This record gives sequence, structure tokens and C-alpha cells, in this order.
Amino acid sequence: MLNSTSQARRAIPAVDTLLRTAAFESLVHDFGRPLILECLRKLLGEQRRRLAAERIALAPDEDTLADECRARLSRAARPSLGPVFNLTGTVLHTNLGRALYPAEAVAAATQAMVRPVNLEYDIDGAGRGERDSHVEERLLRLTGAEAAVVVNNNAAAVYLALNTVAAGREVVVSRGELVEIGGAFRIPDIMASSGCILREIGTTNRTHPRDVEGAIGELTGALMKVHTSNYEIRGFTAEVGAAEMARIAHARSLPLIEDLGCGMLVDLEDFGLPHEPTPREAIAAGADLVTFSGDKLLGGPQCGVIVGRKDLVARVRKNPMKRALRLDKVRLAALEAVLALYDDPGRLAARLPTLRLLTRAEPEIAQQATRLCAAVQQAVGTSIEVRVVACASQIGSGALPVDTLASAGLRLSAVERRGTSIDGLATAFRRLPVPVIGRIRDDALWFDLRCLDAAQEEEFASQLSELQWAELQPAEPQRSRGGP
Repeated sequence: MLNSTSQARRAIPAVDTLLRTAAFESLVHDFGRPLILECLRKLLGEQRRRLAAERIALAPDEDTLADECRARLSRAARPSLGPVFNLTGTVLHTNLGRALYPAEAVAAATQAMVRPVNLEYDIDGAGRGERDSHVEERLLRLTGAEAAVVVNNNAAAVYLALNTVAAGREVVVSRGELVEIGGAFRIPDIMASSGCILREIGTTNRTHPRDVEGAIGELTGALMKVHTSNYEIRGFTAEVGAAEMARIAHARSLPLIEDLGCGMLVDLEDFGLPHEPTPREAIAAGADLVTFSGDKLLGGPQCGVIVGRKDLVARVRKNPMKRALRLDKVRLAALEAVLALYDDPGRLAARLPTLRLLTRAEPEIAQQATRLCAAVQQAVGTSIEVRVVACASQIGSGALPVDTLASAGLRLSAVERRGTSIDGLATAFRRLPVPVIGRIRDDALWFDLRCLDAAQEEEFASQLSELQWAELQPAEPQRSRGGP
């Protein structure tokens, strides 16, 4: 120990001296000289300030400084975007990335990343091609439309459709369909941004054909129908169906735009799930342009799809904003691979992760919960009770907001409420190497296991030993002031 602060400060090694040591040479090899210099100068500055505030202190040695630099740089090198375990019970969780890629899409996307591809090159004609051509034919076969384009998400698809066919004109929409989705995205806002004028009709719960017909005038540019995918109005209700909207629109030579939001390409009832409107149904009903997402029920990458009449899609394709909103090569490759899976509906549930998770049977999930219960109980200790419970999953991302799926999971609750924090327990699970994201309800932490594949069980269980959870004991009862 040095007997003065000044001696300790003088004992701090110089930067150049440290960089010549074996420990720092190894760091330079791993992280690069610029990062090591920046980290080391910052660390030595902190040491000098700390020594200046103390009368007697130890100067840090080379190994201590090297270890601290490595720890800091390792933390900084960790990606911000990383994997998590989605045990929330919401399959298509917007905040957790929505749909998972099937293996075929991963392979296709990887190939597009590492090799030149014919993104906009016509191999047969040896000239410029159209990037949407890689997925258009498949989309036409799956939807029954005449033409298709893809953009970077469904909000962009809605914007582009409106801006193309009705900029500067009124668009007639039922008041009950003016939805707001995640992130405070609202149909009225996107309509205003696209240069259209919103013309609300009907009331929140009831809209009739006469409301539609009465709103059409010289300024009308289009009629629009929006699938209320993230809520449902029940009771005394009435709406104008797509076929009736199309009849009214076409009688006035107006286009009908229908936004389906989720846009599943097959009938979910074939898989034992509640029905969700499909693009094919919308086209068959007479919609002229139909928009939907690629990363929701479709089970692919983030994108927005516009299908419909050939002449209108051609106008969309020529819109200057199409270039700003177009899809990149990686997601196009992934989307093409996902669409190809729909050619074999019989194997779709096994090959498409979204559909596989949605169709998992409750008994299978309950058996998984039973297998994991003891390991979770051991990790959290005796102050928490872990039980296998029945629960209800939801599809998420605006799909089928009322319908739920029978599921199973684990319920973690405090044996003694006093002194035990369920919020703290949830935080501890989120701080694991692969964060575990559950949900807190009724003073308990719930882990719905629907989205935990059997192949992930070992990874989930093996990291439980790293759970840093301090079991808080109930506080001792306070004595009254008048007591002994």
C-alpha cells in the first residue's frame, strides 16, 4: 500500500507502457487499438479522480486494468438486438418481432446477403428487371388478384394505395373502422399523410348502405373498408360488407380499397382456428386493391402487400413513393421462400413457425410445463411457489382480438406477499443471458409456454442456474411504541 495519494497517482502506469504488456496486446488483438485506447484513457482518468478523493489508496496494477477493460469492452460489444424467450402468451408479439422465419426463409435470406442476386436483372432479357416479379406470380395464385406489389410494411401499403388512387380527394370510410394500431398509428393519420380527405360515415356501431351512398359526391376518390383486426364491436351493430361496398363503388365508377391488416393466405378454420378474412375472399367480393402484412399471420418477413386490379397496381408501381417504400433483397428472398410453402397446405402447419405455434395442442404444452416446473422452482427458491396452470394465449398483432387459444404454463407467485417483489422476479428473468419475457397478472408472474419450442427447452432450463434472484424474507413485525 502506498502512503500518499500523490505516490499512488504516480504509480499508475502510462498508456504506452500498458499497451506493450502481454495482457493489453491480447486486448488489442481482440478489440482493436482505437477501442482499447479510448477505454484505457477513460479508465485511468477515473482512477486518478478516485485517488484524488482518497488520502490512502492502492494504485491499480496492469492485470486489474486489463480485466476491467476487457469487461467493459465485452459489455459494449454485445448486440442491442438479441434473442429472447417469448413466454407472454402472445404469439405474434409486435415488440418481440412478430413472425419467426421458417428454415427455408432463413436460407434464402442468407443467400441474398452473401451473394449477388438478380434483384432487378432480367436474366432472359439481359436487362433491367422488376424486383416485385420474384413474388408476384405466387401472390396472384394465392389471392386471385390480377397484379401485386410489395413494400416495407402494411402502413406503407395503405399509404401508397390511397395516395395513388385518391390523393386530393375524399375517401369514404365507416366511423367504426377508423382503427388505431400499435404505436398510435391511426387510419385517419395515414389518410391525411397520403393527401386524401377523410369522409366518415355512419356511427361507431352501425353503418348502412344508405350512409355510403349518401356520402358519395364529386370529390369522392374511393371507398375504403378496414378490417377491425385489433378490436370487436358487439351488440347492436351493423356494417356494410365488402361485396355491398364493391357494388356501390363500381356503380359510381369508384375503386374500393380494403385493408385486411393481418392477411392470412389460407383459411385458418382448416387448421382448427377461428376464421380470419383472406385476400382471396376480399378480391372475390370485388375489392379493387387489397392491402395486408407479411409478418403477421402470413408468417413471413416485415412487408406490406398490395394486390388487386392490374391497372391500379400499375399506377401504384409508378408512384414516386414506391421507390422510397420498396422491399430490399433480403426480405424479398425470405418472402418468396415463405410464399412457396403455401403450395403444400398439407405440410404448412409443420413448416411455418407461426402456424405451428398457433396450432400447438394444450396437452402438449401442459406436459412441457410439467417437465420444466421443478427446474424453475429450484431456481427461484422457497419464497416463490411455481405451479403448472392452464392459461389462454392470444394470436396478437391485431389478429382475432377476442378469440384465445387454450394453453398451459407456469405461475410464479410469492409464498408470503410481504417483502417479495414479483416485479423484481420478472426483472431477474429478463436479465438472464437469453431474457425470459413473461407477463404479470393477479400478483403473479405467468409464463405461457406456447411459444417455447421443445428444441429450446434445454437452453431455457440450462440458464436458470444464472438467475440472480435475492429471496426477500418477510420483514419483522414492527413493535408498537408503547411495547417492551
